[in-house]
Amino acid sequence: VRLVESGGGLVQPGGSLRLSCVVSGSPFKDYIMGWYRQAPGKQRELVARIWPGPGSNTHYVDSVRGRFSISVDNVKNTVYLQMNNLVPEDTAVYYCSASELYWGQGTQVTVSS
Repeated sequence: VRLVESGGGLVQPGGSLRLSCVVSGSPFKDYIMGWYRQAPGKQRELVARIWPGPGSNTHYVDSVRGRFSISVDNVKNTVYLQMNNLVPEDTAVYYCSASELYWGQGTQVTVSS
């Protein structure tokens, strides 16, 4: 299973970014897809995840709830993380994961003026 993230970059506080993660090598619907992040000197933390199947239940860490949104496109085998109203504390390397079994290489998000 291969996961490839994209969409990171430098953005000013209050700005938006959309991260994408393309999954290949295994049926996309078999996994709980999640976005995680790791800031310098900190442990990797869960940001958001989405369960497969009807309803696509989601979960967000408190610090991003209301600002971030996770979604999937089952045709494109892609999971997205829409990030709005970004703050400097969101600066981190963001990783995509399939049920915490498989991981992408990460994409850097920097929020700075």
